Amino acid sequence: MTSIVVFDYGFGNVRSMVRALANLGVDVSLTANPVQAMEADGLVVPGVGAFAACMRGLHAAGGDDIVHRRLRDNRPVLGVCVGEQIMFAAGNEHGEHAEGLHLIDGEVVRLDADVVPHMGWNTVEAAPGSVLMRGVENERFYFVHSYAATHADPLPESEAANVGHAFAQADQCVSYCEYGRGPFVAAYERGPLSATQFHPEKSGEAGAQLLRNWIGTMRA
Repeated sequence: MTSIVVFDYGFGNVRSMVRALANLGVDVSLTANPVQAMEADGLVVPGVGAFAACMRGLHAAGGDDIVHRRLRDNRPVLGVCVGEQIMFAAGNEHGEHAEGLHLIDGEVVRLDADVVPHMGWNTVEAAPGSVLMRGVENERFYFVHSYAATHADPLPESEAANVGHAFAQADQCVSYCEYGRGPFVAAYERGPLSATQFHPEKSGEAGAQLLRNWIGTMRA
């Protein structure tokens, strides 16, 4: 049976993610145990709250090292909500600049919109070739956030090589959502790294299908 760890570092609506994955028939654990997090077939990094606080929590739990080690070993990682944002190079929230995991070249900033937070259902335009979005292209997903990355650039070749061979050799795939006065990154894929700004665990059947697609990459 496919095993998945939801990394429990104090930031995230983890119970709903655990339930959503359990309903898909996988062996899911909620833990910050580094051995379990490394050995599981898949690792989910959730996140709710401020970018800088999530990064401090992740560092304190050793999650930054676990994510990098898993990607180096070509083992799937899925970041969700702020768990997606911290994969970027940096975040600027409430005037506080914080370094991210530097896995995606880009910065998380406040949404350029009249109404913030962006809360509720919105359509995601799937990028061509997206594995995560297969079968749910242009479906609606559930969002709750005030900050996002407006673009995602691939890491420079030398930096990508340091992350891992499979990561460096893969093309990035970026799906966007429109809100306010422009698009933002709704989903990101590159080799063993996947991430979504929306909450698949709260997005009904479309979210369940996206999680099935991610789980399917472990069985390929």
